[in-house]
Amino acid sequence: MNDLIDQLSDQLGANGLPYVVPIHPNLVHLTLGLFIAAIAFDIVGTFYRLEKPVFKVLAIPATRASLYDVGWYNMLAAAITTFFTVAAGFYEIMLAQPLTTIKSAWGLEAMETMLWHGVGGVVLLLLIVVMTIWRGFQRFVWRKDRGQEVQWVYLFAGLVVFALMFGHGTLGAHLGGEFGVHVSADRLLQMGEDPSVLLK
Repeated sequence: MNDLIDQLSDQLGANGLPYVVPIHPNLVHLTLGLFIAAIAFDIVGTFYRLEKPVFKVLAIPATRASLYDVGWYNMLAAAITTFFTVAAGFYEIMLAQPLTTIKSAWGLEAMETMLWHGVGGVVLLLLIVVMTIWRGFQRFVWRKDRGQEVQWVYLFAGLVVFALMFGHGTLGAHLGGEFGVHVSADRLLQMGEDPSVLLK
């Protein structure tokens, strides 16, 4: 593994990657957006009776079934995207060269932060896949003939996963913001170079 990393090191750019823009942070935001939209639309669908007059006044042709459709397809897309997000994260973390002389705001060193962020990514992947399977059973088996397609406990579990995503995302922010992992401008400033010249 180290031989492969040594061979790649000659081809790495200013951000420590063989490409200009890190892929993992972009996929992270796609995963977050899809998951948040999935739970949000399921919540709106669950409270549809209360919100139906608002939709009517605003002339929004929404139905409860269509809101649940959006919730289901976003959850499915989040599960698929998360596999790529985690894979890109592990690839980019293998090439990371974090600052080792500092600690994060949470008192963790760079390697500890990377370890917790990597383990957290796998745990979140598993949770999102479980949520997607659970959502699929509700949609196609358990509650397919009911007006309320999702269970209350499912919505609560989705909010708990939101909270875990927030903590996990904070670890990722520490890696970039505090340890300079794959942040081109930070890395160039540390080397005494001008990012506005080299990152065109």
